[in-house]
This record gives sequence, structure tokens and C-alpha cells, in this order.
Amino acid sequence: MFKVSFLVSSLVFCNNEQQATIIIEKTEKKFRSINDYQVNMIISIAIPAFRMPNKRYTVFFKQPDMVRLKSSGFGLLPKTGMFTSPIENFDNLTDIKVDHESVDLDPNTIMLKGNLVVDSLAVKMPNDYARLTFKPTVAVKIDTNRWVITGVVTMIDTIKIIEIQNIYDFVDGNHYLPIESIVKYFVKDARISKWIKKDLGTIIDKDNELNSSNDMVKGQINIHYNKYKVNRGLKDEIFK
Repeated sequence: MFKVSFLVSSLVFCNNEQQATIIIEKTEKKFRSINDYQVNMIISIAIPAFRMPNKRYTVFFKQPDMVRLKSSGFGLLPKTGMFTSPIENFDNLTDIKVDHESVDLDPNTIMLKGNLVVDSLAVKMPNDYARLTFKPTVAVKIDTNRWVITGVVTMIDTIKIIEIQNIYDFVDGNHYLPIESIVKYFVKDARISKWIKKDLGTIIDKDNELNSSNDMVKGQINIHYNKYKVNRGLKDEIFK
């Protein structure tokens, strides 16, 4: 409780925008405290009209932004925010504020909300009308004990379209990193569906493409992380 009380007392003299900036900076500092890691990932997918067996990856990461994925055959990974820093992800939002009215949050969680920059999406809007009417917002849950992002929800008006939940634990000694991520999609609009499908399809072979004629994407991706090796001094040659 001391950490939370200290945080509240230090933020009380800041306006909402300044509060959000301080929280993002603390989360970024935590992210940067891990110099490098290697981890095994097992991905299971439940999306209508798409079948893929559980997929295994070995992921290598090194600061500031070096990533290499090793896998056999084809696979699928959501691009959104998996290996990018908090500041990079928040750069895709405008008007970021602390949501002081959020309910059902535990005392060690803070919610930030902002408007998603449409130009940052993987799919371009078909016309200016769509650009003006397509107004997604993003809510980000942050654990103020560990300064990690535990949840992200993207919405249009009151309709949820993507929800991400990150579950953390101590791994490879005393490093607090995700052990599971759950990504849920709830989409009924054709324009948004194209964006989601673009986000999903990163390493799919031509015989396993998502059905482009189907404007509904609804499903779940589970990502399990295991056998972390953290701060072992990965060589740059691994990423070439």
C-alpha cells in the first residue's frame, strides 16, 4: 500500500495529462529494465473458418527493438504490441488521460484511456467518411506495483472489438514477465474486419489464409510463454 499511497500523493499535484505521462514513463522504465531474453511460445487459435494446430515459436528479443522468431512451417501471430515498448504503443494514441471513473479496478491498478490514431492501423480507411466515423478508443490497465500492462481493450463507441489480457509471474530468477497472453476479437463490421485480418496474418502460407469474403472475425488466441532465459547477453548476430 505504501507504493500506491506514494504514487497517489505524487500525482495529486499534476493535471490529468501529466499524470498519464508519469505513468507511461514508469511503465517504459520497467520494460527497458530487461536487456534481452529468449522464450518459447505456444500459440493456440480458435477463429471461425480457420484451422491451425498449436504453433511453437522460439523468440529472441534484445533492446531497444531487435526481435527474431524461429518456427517451422507456417504460423500466425498478432502484430499488435507484442514486442514493442509501452511508449511506442502509446504513441499510437492521442488525448491520453487517467480514467478516474473506472470501476472494478483493484487498488494497485490504474486505467489510461486514449483515442487510437487511425493512421496507425494496419489497414487504410477506404474514404474520408470512414476516416471521420471510425473512432476507436483504447483503455490500458497498468499494475502500479510492478509497472506492467495487464490489459488492453479497443472499442468503438461502447462496442468492444479487441481485448488483450496479460498474466505475469516471476521467471528465470526474479524477472517479472508475461507467462500467458489472451487475445479476443469481437468484430462484425467489414472495415474493421479487414484491419483485424491484416493484423493477424503475419506468417500464414497461401493455403491457410483467412477467408477474405467473410466479414466476421470472432475468436481467441492464447499465447503461453515458457523456458525464459533473461539477460544472458544475446549476440547481435542472432538477429541478422
